[in-house]
Amino acid sequence: MTLTNPHELEELFAVAEAVADAAREVTMRHFRSPRLLTENKAAGHFDPVTIADRDAEAAMRSVLSERRPDDGVLGEEHENTTGTSGLTWVLDPIDGTRGYISGTPTWGTLVSIRDADGPILGLIDQPYTGERFIGGPGRAELLKDGQGTPLSVAPAAGLDTAILFSTFPEVGTPAEYAAFRAVSSKARLTRYGMDCYAYALLAAGQIDLVIEAGLKAYDVQAPMAVIQAAGGIVTDWKGNSPADGGRVLAAASPVLHQAALEILSTAPEN
Repeated sequence: MTLTNPHELEELFAVAEAVADAAREVTMRHFRSPRLLTENKAAGHFDPVTIADRDAEAAMRSVLSERRPDDGVLGEEHENTTGTSGLTWVLDPIDGTRGYISGTPTWGTLVSIRDADGPILGLIDQPYTGERFIGGPGRAELLKDGQGTPLSVAPAAGLDTAILFSTFPEVGTPAEYAAFRAVSSKARLTRYGMDCYAYALLAAGQIDLVIEAGLKAYDVQAPMAVIQAAGGIVTDWKGNSPADGGRVLAAASPVLHQAALEILSTAPEN
């Protein structure tokens, strides 16, 4: 499905913002709360979830049930639903819960809508800084304090001058870590722990590369839409679409993407 109707696109952008607004109200109510209860969703490692995650997604779904009842919804914290429109909203109420419970402003709310081919439009919302990065057909924009600023990736750079971000220093499996380190060793600067904010910074022209592994669909679809609208490239480590998650390579230019891809593509699948 290809959306070409400007009125429908305008409606989808408006709904995406309303969904992010609903999440913002909940997440800011709990952010930096000294009594925020945290649960661990995983066995063997720390995968936190809070009442803010769950209540924010519930608020997001409430907006969608009212304004887009025929669309499907895929989210991190609640049961997925299948719609009849051919469109699915992909939600992550707090991408970067570890940062959220630590009080750092590097987490964000991710909202996107996709069809069978992948994300159509998306946004990355950082409520504490008041920044909203939006991308889709005909639009790549940072909203802050009621003002809009165009988003555009950085000019083409070589790997030796690139700034590279990733959420975790260990990245993924030992093989994935080795491939990441091979790229990192050639970059000018590598930084960690930024979650979805790293993708926002790439779309804003502040950094050049984001490399990660082990992502879910709700982690990557909104960043894909925003970065692509800003002129960047987002693929997996083989050059294919990462819309369903897994290994992700986001780059500001084709030259830089190809340089990183040549290294990452050698990583074994397991």
